[in-house]
Amino acid sequence: MAKTTLPGAQKLNGWLRKVPAWPIYLIAVLPPAWYLYQGLTGGLGVDPVKAMEHALGLLALQVLVATLLVTPLRTYTGLNLIKYRRALGLVGFFYVVLHLTVWWVLDVQLLSEVWKDIVKRPYITIGMGAFLLLIPLAITSNNRSIRKVGPLVWKRIHMLAYPAILLGAVHFVWLRKGFQLEPLLYLAGIILLLVIRIEWKRRRAVA
Repeated sequence: MAKTTLPGAQKLNGWLRKVPAWPIYLIAVLPPAWYLYQGLTGGLGVDPVKAMEHALGLLALQVLVATLLVTPLRTYTGLNLIKYRRALGLVGFFYVVLHLTVWWVLDVQLLSEVWKDIVKRPYITIGMGAFLLLIPLAITSNNRSIRKVGPLVWKRIHMLAYPAILLGAVHFVWLRKGFQLEPLLYLAGIILLLVIRIEWKRRRAVA
């Protein structure tokens, strides 16, 4: 598939080459810290735990969706953000862990109740499935793992990101009871990005 380069993309890429990825990890701490401050000062409404839990979950989904956008942006605009994808993926996983921690420690609390929720509530079952799929990605998101398992196996492991993010979107849809547009838009957008990715790989294979 021929790549497209928009005006100014190469100049921006040249500037981005000078910007390291590590500041992303520092910036990632700010939203959870803000939510915590808001929760402690009454800025999250009458149920701050639920509000924080949902805000962190949505933030995790948004960051993980951003990782899906990296390849289409490079293909269709020429903007190259590949060097930031690993950091974005780890930050997304970090937010998922915080989302689960708030749900477990501050909301449900008892381990027995946590297990009951996972078994009885389909949206929690699916959300936990997404989390489990993300664990091997987070563990292997380093150069040492690439050298240890080899690039081909590493790429196959990281393809788990696709079903994980899709399950995360389904979790969001089922969490919001009734017909609500926002989670459906996330689900539709993620499906579209995955279709684009599959089609792009298919065309590369036959080229």
